[in-house]
Amino acid sequence: MKPIVRNIKEVYPEAQLKTQERRYRAAEVGFAEHFGELGEHRFFSAPGRTEICGNHTDHNNGKVFAASVDLDVIAVVEQTDDGFVTIKSEGFPEDKVDINDLNVHPEEKNTSAALIRGVLKGFKKNGHDIGGFRAYTTSTVMKGSGLSSSAAFEVLVGTILSHLYNEGQISPVKVAQISQFAENEYFGKASGLMDQMASSVGGFVAIDFKDNDIPVIESIKCDFAKYEHALCIVDAKGDHADLSDEYSSIPKEMKEVASFFDCETLRSLALPDIMLNINVLREQYGDRAVLRAIHFFHENERVEKVVHALKNERFEDFLSSVRESGDSSFKYLQNIYANSDIRHQCLSIALNVAESSLHRKGACRVHGGGFAGTIQAFVPFDALKQFKMNMEKVFGTGSCHILSIRSVGGCEVLLDKA
Repeated sequence: MKPIVRNIKEVYPEAQLKTQERRYRAAEVGFAEHFGELGEHRFFSAPGRTEICGNHTDHNNGKVFAASVDLDVIAVVEQTDDGFVTIKSEGFPEDKVDINDLNVHPEEKNTSAALIRGVLKGFKKNGHDIGGFRAYTTSTVMKGSGLSSSAAFEVLVGTILSHLYNEGQISPVKVAQISQFAENEYFGKASGLMDQMASSVGGFVAIDFKDNDIPVIESIKCDFAKYEHALCIVDAKGDHADLSDEYSSIPKEMKEVASFFDCETLRSLALPDIMLNINVLREQYGDRAVLRAIHFFHENERVEKVVHALKNERFEDFLSSVRESGDSSFKYLQNIYANSDIRHQCLSIALNVAESSLHRKGACRVHGGGFAGTIQAFVPFDALKQFKMNMEKVFGTGSCHILSIRSVGGCEVLLDKA
């Protein structure tokens, strides 16, 4: 396997090159200012991701369709022999992790240090080499945006360790799996594997998680511009605080339904199993758990429809499936707002404004984990200006982000000499 090394011109579109080169050079300055000097160094990048279909299916071995986006976290990196991984992220305190202390630190839960320690542990437990380095990072992946800033950070750390200490031979799939381990076991978030996989692999990817150890990945070629549509992510300004229980309830309830059939996940079952036993399942686990299970099976089918539509250049069918995904998330998965806080329903408001702006064209749906955060919309070019204006009138200037799909996942980046 060849190490994944890309010239900066392969990572970013031509229109962004000058801006991105300045960003990397500014990160060099930031490194020197923080650490006192800048010696021999390398550059790395890992992108955010957008989920297009497959809302909350990966944690039950389901199917997803996702893509990496043109927002990323980058790092200026120096290899060290001091036994520590030291990372200074722009705007945040420095994290310093001893590579000889890889036990879980409960006080680090929900911190970057937990992610670093977890990735180091994941490398070691999988028989890969680890070592020290220091890095200065900057990110354009907005926190709480549903674009998975934490997954991008994990993949970045894994990609750095792969290149510095393993000759770049750790596969993107393995980097993603180790990253998920770090998020689950050290960071304390029960995420599936989709976020990390999309960031690590890059481009449009259809992923079948039937076997989490050997996921089936298919790259899909598509250019939304060809169909005169833009991908927008709208930040509805929701508060993610204290939503961990809401997120974790989804895999928990799906797995409870699966346990009735002595299965670990819903993927081992089929929809008729649920419908034939619906009364006893409702009685034992509650209606919401049953509805979430029903969403799982239909969403898996929608992923197949989305992939088939794009392969056959049937963009209207693609949009129809995206709308269906959003409708199912609202009615059956029920991750649009928290039942514990019915006064705040920012995603419902965002979807209403988006639908009104689209006039039955394009598509919109919840984006990512839900409950707060962002929605996703596919907007016709001729409606884009008005759509952005309408969304930002409600949620503020800069809340509507027009994104592009990035073809490259986590990688080392080469810059021309300054």
